[in-house]
Amino acid sequence: MRIALVINTSWNIYNFRLSLIRALLAEGHEVIAVAPQDAYSDKLIEAGCTFVPVEMDRSINPLTDLQLIWRLYRAYKQIKPDVVLQYTIKPNIYGAIAAHWAGIPSINNVSGLGTVFITKDYISEIALRLYKLAFRYPAKVFFQNHDDKQLFLQHNLVRESITAVLPGSGIDTRKFVPAPVFKRNEQFVFLMVARVLYDKGIVEFVQASKLVQQKFPHVKCQLLGQIDERSRSGIAREKLYEWLATGTVEYLGTTDEVASIITHADCVVLPSYREGTPRTLLEAAAMGKPIIATDVPGCREVVQLGVNGFLCEVRNPTDLATKMMKLLELPDSKLEEMGINSRELAVSRFDDTFVIQQYFRAIEEVTAAGKYKKKV
Repeated sequence: MRIALVINTSWNIYNFRLSLIRALLAEGHEVIAVAPQDAYSDKLIEAGCTFVPVEMDRSINPLTDLQLIWRLYRAYKQIKPDVVLQYTIKPNIYGAIAAHWAGIPSINNVSGLGTVFITKDYISEIALRLYKLAFRYPAKVFFQNHDDKQLFLQHNLVRESITAVLPGSGIDTRKFVPAPVFKRNEQFVFLMVARVLYDKGIVEFVQASKLVQQKFPHVKCQLLGQIDERSRSGIAREKLYEWLATGTVEYLGTTDEVASIITHADCVVLPSYREGTPRTLLEAAAMGKPIIATDVPGCREVVQLGVNGFLCEVRNPTDLATKMMKLLELPDSKLEEMGINSRELAVSRFDDTFVIQQYFRAIEEVTAAGKYKKKV
C-alpha cells in the first residue's frame, strides 16, 4: 500500500512520525513524505521514504491558501497514494479538500489547536469556518486529547462517528529512558523545552524563575527550543535576549539530542496555554522526570497531581513559582518516586506502539470501506 504523510515541515515528520514510518515500512508499505524542503528532507529519504516537496506558506492569505490546495491536489494525483495521513493546521484543512478532490481517503490528526482557540480574533474565526468546511471530507479524524475533540463537536466542526482520541504522538520508550541511578543536582535544574512562543508560557516561566531564584539563588532555570518570530505567537529574538541578559534563565538553543539535555534536569516545566499532548512532557515522563505543567487540555493528561508532578494555573507565574518551590523542597526519595511514576505513566499510556496500532487499524478501515474511488 502507498501511504502519504503530509505535514508542514520535514523536521516535524522526522522528529515526531519516524516510529510510524518505520512500522509502515516494516510491513512492506511504501511511505511518501509530503512537506516543504528543509534540512530534514534528506533524512526522510535515508529513512526509506520517498520525498515530495510541497511549499506551504505560513501566512494567512486566501490566495496562497487556494494555491496550496492546488499544489497538494497535484501532488496527490502524481503520487496516487491509497491513503493520506495529514497533520498540522494547513495540511489538515487544505489537504482534506485536496484529497477529497483527488478521491483519496484521508486520516487527519489534530495535534493541537495552536492559537485558534487561545487568541480570539478574525483569524481564529476564519480557521473555525475552514475547519467546518474541510472536516466534512476526512474518513477519520484523530485528536490528542478529549478536550479538543469535545470542542470540535461543540462547534459542529466534525462528525463524532469519524473521531477518535490518540495518546498524543506517542513516545519511543526504548529511546527515551531514565538514568540508571537517581541523582539530584547540587544546583537544582528546572528545564523548559518548547518553541519560543508566548502561548507556550515563556513569559510566565521567566517571571516564575525570577521569583524562585529570589528565595533559592542557586537554582538553574533553562530553556531549550527554537526561536520562531514568524509565528503569530512568536517572541522577538531581541525581547528574548533582553530577558536572558538578566541571568534568570539560561537559553540552550536547539538540538536534535533532546534526551541528552533532559537527562541533566531535575524537573521539566511547561506552562503552556493549551496543547494537544505535548511531546516534551512525554519525553520527560519517559525519562523518569517529575513534571510541572499548566492545568489545561493536553498538559493535564500527562501530569497526575502529586504522583508525578504538579499542575499550576495558566498565565499565573506566581502559582508556577509556588509549584516549582514546592517540588524543589521535596526530599530526594519523593523526587525519585515521582520520576518512577512518570516512567510508568509513559510506558502504560503513551508508548508510541499504541499510536501505531490505532493508525494501522484506521488505515485498514478507511481503505477497505470501498467508499473512495481514486480519480487517477
